[in-house]
Amino acid sequence: MNFTFTTLDLVIIVGYILAIVAYGFYHRKAGSSEEYFLAGRNMPWYVIGISMFSANISSNSLIAITGGAYKGGIVFFNYEWMASVVLAFFCVFILPFYLRTGVYTMPEFFEKRYDARSRYYFSFITLIGNIFIDTAGTLFAGVVIAKLVYPEANTFLIVLLLAMFAAGYTIFGGLSSVMRTEMVNTIILLISAVILAFIVYDKAGGYQAIVDAANAKDPSFMHLVQPSNHPDMPWQGLLLGVPLLGFYFWCNNQFIVQRALSARDANEARKGALFAALLKIPILFLLVLPGIAAIKLYPDLQEMYAGQLKNYADGAYPTLVFKLLPAGLVGLVVAGFLAAMASAVSATLNSASTLVTMDFVQKLRPGLSSQGLVRAGQIATVGFMLITVAWAPQIANFESLMNYMQSVLALISPPVVAIFLLGLFWKRANADGAFAALMAGLAMALFSVASQVYELSPAWNQVHFLVKAPILLAVCMTVQLVVSLATAPPPAEKIVGMIWTPQVYAEDSIPLQGVPWYQNYRVLAVLLLILTFAVVFYYR
Repeated sequence: MNFTFTTLDLVIIVGYILAIVAYGFYHRKAGSSEEYFLAGRNMPWYVIGISMFSANISSNSLIAITGGAYKGGIVFFNYEWMASVVLAFFCVFILPFYLRTGVYTMPEFFEKRYDARSRYYFSFITLIGNIFIDTAGTLFAGVVIAKLVYPEANTFLIVLLLAMFAAGYTIFGGLSSVMRTEMVNTIILLISAVILAFIVYDKAGGYQAIVDAANAKDPSFMHLVQPSNHPDMPWQGLLLGVPLLGFYFWCNNQFIVQRALSARDANEARKGALFAALLKIPILFLLVLPGIAAIKLYPDLQEMYAGQLKNYADGAYPTLVFKLLPAGLVGLVVAGFLAAMASAVSATLNSASTLVTMDFVQKLRPGLSSQGLVRAGQIATVGFMLITVAWAPQIANFESLMNYMQSVLALISPPVVAIFLLGLFWKRANADGAFAALMAGLAMALFSVASQVYELSPAWNQVHFLVKAPILLAVCMTVQLVVSLATAPPPAEKIVGMIWTPQVYAEDSIPLQGVPWYQNYRVLAVLLLILTFAVVFYYR
């Protein structure tokens, strides 16, 4: 199955690329390290929210969510709505500590609470995730679209061109360029997604016809809660695994939290985070249900992409775009796709360069000037872009883009979440316990990978990755508890201002007195949760 662009489509796509690069350069800030890595800490809530959403809904999400819905129903929407729960928790319990400590990176926060060992390990793990999960997965999604239009094109060349496009303004403009372009990219993405969804609903015969098609395919397709033997999301995984992965992604992931750290104050950061969560709810109607509609419109997708895509469901999104949209609108939607890809790649590359510069370069060369740190970040961005370009084509060897991303995340996130939560709520947690937990998590992750390759433990291999993740979390927490209690308590300076107590909540309540309800982040968080659970209850 191959598609083509009309001249009008190409004009729109090329025009978008030139315009967004120029816009990114216009908003560049690279005069100091704080400007380059945190946009001068002066971002308003709406830019933060849109930027967080945009960094999350990348081109791989467009393909993976729509394709996942085509193959397995609405169950993948569980990853989306869970953001509301996690980000509400983030605003109340976690964000204040990040802002008060004035950190640039999440590993830097770990050093303040524990020691340098935890910082460097977490920095390394975050870099692995940013490069091999987020950036590489996003670029691979771009390859899927490009190969359907230009099947003879070299995969490596496609990845290189996409990476150069996304990294261009990131290298020179820093976080300010990234966040400002993300705002424009998200608007383009949402407009194109609404247009595509409207046309898909019309062609499929409306919402009820889509539901009927899903029920005819499989009665479980329109339900979020699935039995324990479900291949993509057993109920145990939804209850324990999805919140864990969401917590790591939204609360500990550098390229997401970095946007909150760029806020002009705590209130702007909180409103921005809640706004990002609110934007996740329409994904059900803009991406998931169109994927369900493709079941009715193109039931023979597996035959259409036989021998072309390893996971035929990844063809659902491009099929809807190229088959249903007229000339011009195809160009607009593909521009939205490129916008999502550029936002995600620029976000992860910028955060990766921030980690290397602030967690390694600054430590090795403490006397380096602010301009020197910026230059180090620019060099790191180029280096990571080249690594990603080399790895992205290898993702074609995996069964599913969505499961590739989530299964790797399920191995690297549990130890980080374990020591973060214990460190935040338990003052007895110490550096030795944290490092022991991280090493235990690493050992179990390596065992899991080796077991898959060499069949070391068939029983463990059959455990779903969303169930493995909470098991790893429990093991890592137990290790930290035992080792922390068996060794000396942490020094007093390591816990001053680093432990959550009811007093912290009381202090945060003072600025909210007399604030209108629509500006009170706690009221907004409750309203967001009510809306979210209403949707979940309806589709349970």
